[in-house]
Amino acid sequence: MTFFGKIHDRFGTRRGYAVAMALWSLAEAAHARARSLFSLSALRLALGAGESGQWPAATKAAAEWFPVQERALGMGIINTGAALGPVVAAPFVVWIELRYGWQMTFLATGLLGLLWLGLWFIFYQAPERHRLINGQERAYILAGQEDSERTFAPRWRALLRYPEVWGIVVARFFGDPVWWLYLIWLPLYLHTRRGFSMQDIGFFAWIPYLGAVAGSLLGGWISGRLIRHGWEIYSARGATILFAAALAPAGVLVSQAGSAFSAMAWISVVLFSFQFWVNNVQTLPSDIFPTSYVGSIAGLAGTSAGIGAVLLTLITGWVTDHFSYRPVLILSGLLVPAATLMLYLLVKPARFRRV
Repeated sequence: MTFFGKIHDRFGTRRGYAVAMALWSLAEAAHARARSLFSLSALRLALGAGESGQWPAATKAAAEWFPVQERALGMGIINTGAALGPVVAAPFVVWIELRYGWQMTFLATGLLGLLWLGLWFIFYQAPERHRLINGQERAYILAGQEDSERTFAPRWRALLRYPEVWGIVVARFFGDPVWWLYLIWLPLYLHTRRGFSMQDIGFFAWIPYLGAVAGSLLGGWISGRLIRHGWEIYSARGATILFAAALAPAGVLVSQAGSAFSAMAWISVVLFSFQFWVNNVQTLPSDIFPTSYVGSIAGLAGTSAGIGAVLLTLITGWVTDHFSYRPVLILSGLLVPAATLMLYLLVKPARFRRV
């Protein structure tokens, strides 16, 4: 993510995102040819490399196309894709696997990625070069961006001197593993601890991600509405982030749930709170720094988030083998509040732009 973030800032979102998506799509389709643990692992590595370019590009695209009062909602719309993906994928992939075999699931999803790539090339341009918007629309989108570019021009490595950068990076390290915990482990948890069959997972595993969709859209909409009603950016983002952090300990209640239905309900609350939280956190780089640095900062934050997700995945595997899911679920309920504390300590109001 750090590499791709730099690529996006250097060569532009359109080309950088296209390279990432092409790599992801080809690696996904090639999974159908995996014949050993080694080949599967190599293809998973390539898949992750392709995926790594997508989030810095998405964050930068939101900064390019949305003015500050609409940016968190724009990021929420983007994050809705991440939440809707599992909603659609659960029944879709299970249906293909049961009807045509596991190889076809990888081929189908890889081809969908290539289809999306073609649409990306057709439709995406930065606002200053897009032919389908007029001058008034372009001025509205770009308002304030040019001034900040002129008054802020450090070398890339100098970004690491800013405590706000470290606040975002550390917060993502603690907070993002919550999403990956449920994205990776939810089907296995439902099967081994709640007795779900493969068909049950296809029917029901998408439900918590509807909560994530609601959190993505509401989190961005509410902070933008606060800004339009006169709140400063720092206060609007801070209020929504704190609200989400207050809901996040619902992860502790997942571990105490007495039925599969109540467990799914609490998981839905957790994913709602996480997406409510993260799309405002992902907006912070563009709230504080010029657009030309957003990809790099988002890439650093994404790398930190990935390291946190790797560590929690390893911890989850070991803990569930030796004990149960309960310690991990309790930990997941505490991570977003810990991440929010890091933001409070390192991200200061004076660095935010004024509206």
